[in-house]
Amino acid sequence: MVCGGFTCSKNCLCALNLLYTLVSLLLIGIAAWGIGFGLISSFRVVGVVIAVGIFLFLIALVGLIGAVKHHQVLLFFYMIILLLVFIVQFSVSCACLALNKDQQRQLLEVGWNNTKSAREDIERNLNCCGFRNFNSSETCSAACVKDNDCSTCASIIEEYSGMVLRFVGGIGLFFSFTEILGVWLTYRYRNQKDSRANPSAFL
Repeated sequence: MVCGGFTCSKNCLCALNLLYTLVSLLLIGIAAWGIGFGLISSFRVVGVVIAVGIFLFLIALVGLIGAVKHHQVLLFFYMIILLLVFIVQFSVSCACLALNKDQQRQLLEVGWNNTKSAREDIERNLNCCGFRNFNSSETCSAACVKDNDCSTCASIIEEYSGMVLRFVGGIGLFFSFTEILGVWLTYRYRNQKDSRANPSAFL
């Protein structure tokens, strides 16, 4: 059977959702690993990563069940949710790639001021204190405080922020195109009949 028939569409959709399942488990595993090894102490950050992983896992599960059973209702909701996720993810990915240096600095400073626990993780892991300046009266989790020889975190973070944003934007764009592929496959698969089944049975 040529790739374009019922069986090929079903297999492609199942493979795509297995990929999403692996990615979701990887996200949850990375969050658990970060907590377990003490790299991340911010439960807000870990909670967001785990929530994204669980959400992706549930979407993949709905897609898998819908594909295996050729369930029209599940496939419809899967297609709509995947389309919404594509719009959001594509927009965020383009924003990551379009940010200039000034916008990156402003974004980093806002994030630094609003996340105290993540700030402590950054100071400890990058061995720096403060964002753009540091007062000795302030607390700092970095080991360099003992020697009183700490650089500011902004200089270290900004060195890699552009590369990280490009990486995140690129990965986001890649997965956004797999999502629009999933929408197209689901739309086509919903309107196909299984030649091995009863021709009159089309739910």
